Amino acid sequence: MDRLIAWVEIPSTDFDRAVDFYSGLLEVQLEKSVYETEKMACLPGNVGCVFSAPGYQPSEQGTIISLNVGKKMDDRIRYVENNGGKIVFPKTKIQAEGFGYCALFIDTEGNRLGLYGD
Repeated sequence: MDRLIAWVEIPSTDFDRAVDFYSGLLEVQLEKSVYETEKMACLPGNVGCVFSAPGYQPSEQGTIISLNVGKKMDDRIRYVENNGGKIVFPKTKIQAEGFGYCALFIDTEGNRLGLYGD
């Protein structure tokens, strides 16, 4: 097994808005693909996508996906706050030695995700 997590889908209600949000947050241009009733824009490293399809709804509850933003944690928190997202758990030092910092945010679609970095 190469990696435990095989794929992550971040649901959206406004696909274009969500793709713009994550393109800016991750500082990459996410390429959009449209299939019959599904839309997706893959995340860097092919680990998942921003996704839109019938039956998928954003949620503030449930599993938390954390995005590694490295040394840009403070910049990425400001990005969230200035681009339609909301920080709901501030940047906090993880107690375990060598694990850096984390924060939680609500994205433009209503999903709760994490930021992880140095």
